[in-house]
Amino acid sequence: MFSSNYTLYGDMSGRTNAVYRQFSPQVEVYSIDESFLNLTDVAPGLRVELARDLRATVRAWTGIPTCVGIGPTKTLAKLANHIAKTVPVLEGVCDLTDPTAYAHWLCRIDVGEVWGIGRASLAKLQAMGVESVADLRDLDPRPVRRGLTVVGERIIYELRGAACLPLEMVPARRKGCAVTRSFSSRITERAVLEEAVAAHATRLGEKLRREGLGTNHVTIFYHTSEHDRDAPMRSVSTTVRLPEHSSDTLALIKAARHGVARTWREPGERPWRYSKAGLVTNDLVPLSHSPRALIGALDRERSGPLMAAMDACNARWGRGAVVPARAGLVSRRDWNTKFEMRTPRYTTQVGELPVAYV
Repeated sequence: MFSSNYTLYGDMSGRTNAVYRQFSPQVEVYSIDESFLNLTDVAPGLRVELARDLRATVRAWTGIPTCVGIGPTKTLAKLANHIAKTVPVLEGVCDLTDPTAYAHWLCRIDVGEVWGIGRASLAKLQAMGVESVADLRDLDPRPVRRGLTVVGERIIYELRGAACLPLEMVPARRKGCAVTRSFSSRITERAVLEEAVAAHATRLGEKLRREGLGTNHVTIFYHTSEHDRDAPMRSVSTTVRLPEHSSDTLALIKAARHGVARTWREPGERPWRYSKAGLVTNDLVPLSHSPRALIGALDRERSGPLMAAMDACNARWGRGAVVPARAGLVSRRDWNTKFEMRTPRYTTQVGELPVAYV
């Protein structure tokens, strides 16, 4: 079993989407392993050929196998992708813009495979006698809206070929952000926990600055593990407010440490063994539009250049090259998750490049 390797996953996702943009200028990156492409400018008779060419190019340039689902709407494209993955005879491509394929597959695919139909919705539909995708498509949207909200109504229209979900090539502004991590070993000391939340605050600040966002509050949590059955249990969550919206790492660290300070309890004979900690924030706003505090305002004139310099160093020398002292040196964080079984970061670390033998 290997450890997760998010650096490699993210880089390969970016490379794959770069290939997609060779085939369509309009690409919505839906997730790390899934994207939507606009093929409306491609003649219907050429779309399957283009999809096969796309699959071959991605495989040749990245080594990653892919499947392509073609549909007049996002929901049908997702359904076509599911079919392409599970029906070997299609060789990785399914086109539901073809009326024959559309009629053939919708009555054979279980309604639970439809994008947006979760367990609760599936139970309601099955109680109504809906078993296949075609059954759902043929329902009256108005009563469905009462039982499954506007989302269910929208799904029906999408299954009928009426696009309700436009392509989103510009990602929506982030509303919330979280940085959490399980510890490599249990923590029993306050100083170690404070270092961990300071490191999380450092990462949170990086994420916020990358998108030009700020927060005026941070929720700090830490807890023991339910798997430590013989140890005392404790779960803590507290919210600390900032004077104004900010992405300043130092302000976030101060808030995170304050959250630990006001909730920490000195252990008795049997100490609490904390297994995980994290920072969560929401209601993010663009810093350029955030109001300044009348009392206790943060020093943005000093903070801005300092954070920019720190980000520039980390961009050049790697994340963690420059961090506030409160966050501890990356190489000395005994609590940090271990990655001994991680696969090499072949595409982003010079020391981990694959070796070619002649």
